[in-house]
Amino acid sequence: MSPILHDLEGLNSAIVAIFVTVYVGMVLGGLPRLKLNRSGIALLGAIAVIGIGAISTEEAARVVDLPTMLLLFSFMVLSAQMRLGGFYTAVTRRVAALPLGRTGLLGAIIGVSGALSAIFSNDIICLAMTPVVLQLCLQRGLAPVPFLVGLACAANIGSAATLIGNPQNMLIGSLMHLHFGDYLRQALLPVGLSLGVLWAWLVWVPTAATPTSTVAPSPALSRVEVDLDAADVFAFDRWQTLKGLLVASALMVVFLFTDWPREVAALVGAGVLLMSRRFHSSHVMGFVDWELLVLFAGLFVVNHAFASTGLATDAVAALAAQGVHLSHPAPLFVAGVGLSNLVSNVPAVMLLLPHLQGQQAGVTLALVSTFAGNLLLVGSIANLIMVDLAQKGGVSINWRDHARIGLPVTLLTLGVIALTLRLS
Repeated sequence: MSPILHDLEGLNSAIVAIFVTVYVGMVLGGLPRLKLNRSGIALLGAIAVIGIGAISTEEAARVVDLPTMLLLFSFMVLSAQMRLGGFYTAVTRRVAALPLGRTGLLGAIIGVSGALSAIFSNDIICLAMTPVVLQLCLQRGLAPVPFLVGLACAANIGSAATLIGNPQNMLIGSLMHLHFGDYLRQALLPVGLSLGVLWAWLVWVPTAATPTSTVAPSPALSRVEVDLDAADVFAFDRWQTLKGLLVASALMVVFLFTDWPREVAALVGAGVLLMSRRFHSSHVMGFVDWELLVLFAGLFVVNHAFASTGLATDAVAALAAQGVHLSHPAPLFVAGVGLSNLVSNVPAVMLLLPHLQGQQAGVTLALVSTFAGNLLLVGSIANLIMVDLAQKGGVSINWRDHARIGLPVTLLTLGVIALTLRLS
């Protein structure tokens, strides 16, 4: 396809303008006067670079990393199966029924949230657990904010433990061809220690237990009960849960002990789950986050078009000439934290990946980009899900409430990464 702009300089300028507009939209979460979210912006950016002839439709199809997309889709189907089977709610209610005090209950919620997020995604865990944890706090007369923010922080931290725990880890694992078991061995220690740091901060630091959020008085409990019914909280189905757990367990075995491509194994697992006499396939796929898949596809295309201008390569070369190499731990650490909080972790990872090499760089980027999501309230979709559901239950959590816990926990857990991966 011939480019509409025949002048190379003009074409490159147009690509840069589209790239900048897309990433400004990533920062703002939309564009002024337009009803667009990040997925819509990424899609329009891809359409624009194809429309001006910077990249052909055939090339656009090639640059979208299909293994990453298939892995994402497959685990969305698995998470939908577990959600429809009532697994997440049943586990949370079982934890809530334990005869534990505040300290023990915080530890149990953080542990369960972190462990489940390593396999089933941090966003899904926050969506399923937040209403039940909120109801538990109101029933027991506990301040809900430390529990809810702790839940979201634990989900973010725990999701970094595996290459399937969140979208950016799936992307890193796929494009850098990281071994699942090797990554798990390196990530378990910083993730486990960081969950402990989160629990210790919530238990022993007074400011973490005295947020300024507002809690609705007596009517709040009944509101939460109503919201539990409206928040996709499903009745526990033993067989459907067992089916999902068997598929998840089989996939973990495959990932750890075979060389079968992860995306192929996960796709087969999704196919098994879609063969159901209980859940209609359209119902299951209704829980697939199609907008996230669109976001990935759009950014793949826009980033590839920008790379074709050579500006990114020139910038990395200029940094290298000054002794700053992105593949080195310290610069990557800083870039990962900064970009993850500027444009969100998935776009940040996409920007950095083409300039990285080696297992250590991949592990560092996966951990740093995920842990950085706890720094700001808007740093992770899991945080926003938790805040939205809490608001519906009568508990308002503002950015200050989150920062009182999220900021110090992020700094401390980034320190854990630095120590355990010997970045200091």
